[in-house]
Amino acid sequence: MSFQSVLKDNLFEQKHFIVTGGGSGIGRCIAHEINALGGSVTLIGRKTEKLEKVANEITNQDGKVDYFSCDIRDENKVKETVSLIVEKHGHIEGLVNNAGGQYPSPAASVTQKGFEAVVSTNMTGGFLFSREVFNQSMSKKGGSIVNITADMWGGMPGMVHSGAARAGMDNLTKTLAFEWGHKGVRVNAIAPGWIASSGMDTYDGSFKAIIPKLKEAVPMKRLGTESEVSGIICFLLSPAAAFISGTSIRVDGAASMGNRMWPLANAENCEPFNAFHLSETPDILK
Repeated sequence: MSFQSVLKDNLFEQKHFIVTGGGSGIGRCIAHEINALGGSVTLIGRKTEKLEKVANEITNQDGKVDYFSCDIRDENKVKETVSLIVEKHGHIEGLVNNAGGQYPSPAASVTQKGFEAVVSTNMTGGFLFSREVFNQSMSKKGGSIVNITADMWGGMPGMVHSGAARAGMDNLTKTLAFEWGHKGVRVNAIAPGWIASSGMDTYDGSFKAIIPKLKEAVPMKRLGTESEVSGIICFLLSPAAAFISGTSIRVDGAASMGNRMWPLANAENCEPFNAFHLSETPDILK
């Protein structure tokens, strides 16, 4: 069995992509879908063993995959890594800035070190990769960049550091789209809602207890799948999105809409789309 993408077969044939945070969760799913569409992909992450596992999955599907261990917050390491990828694979058609992470905490308890670490991971790292991919490849032949943000438009209580970083990434998306558009580079962002992925298993304490109840705040009364995020990302990477740039698309089942005055009814006809043949239910949701 293989990835059942709704997009055209061989859409990404002879094209190379970079996916940061490609060793797990949504990044892993994106890498598999790019592969299923005929593209080759380089996975970026800090833990080599996780990257190697996903690379082996893709290789077993006769896919073309490479990986590099890289701290996206290290400017010199990012420059070096992008240079190696360009030297080895040629032009970079697309970049997905998926790597990120945060921890729940009330704002009054967040230290400067913790705040800066989350901002660096969720915003600075994405900027560094975007800049280097543009300077070393896309400025010559164009391309598409997709950033991963979050629903931060109404604030992110309990995650002030992540909210600030994601809001910055949203604005960065708009700025880069405008500055780089003349070079044929499109820059967009995706704001996933509550997606059932392995990242949910990284939380503990009181936040862990909330996760199984999140679906009750979604009009569709379910969580999203990794495939439902990956599909729109691959569309934005494709030629069909050639005139879409500088926008952020929410993938959240309308959870960010409405207000507490409107009660949510029981849901029906809201079956999830799951194309990922290796999708795994997070332990917290079992």
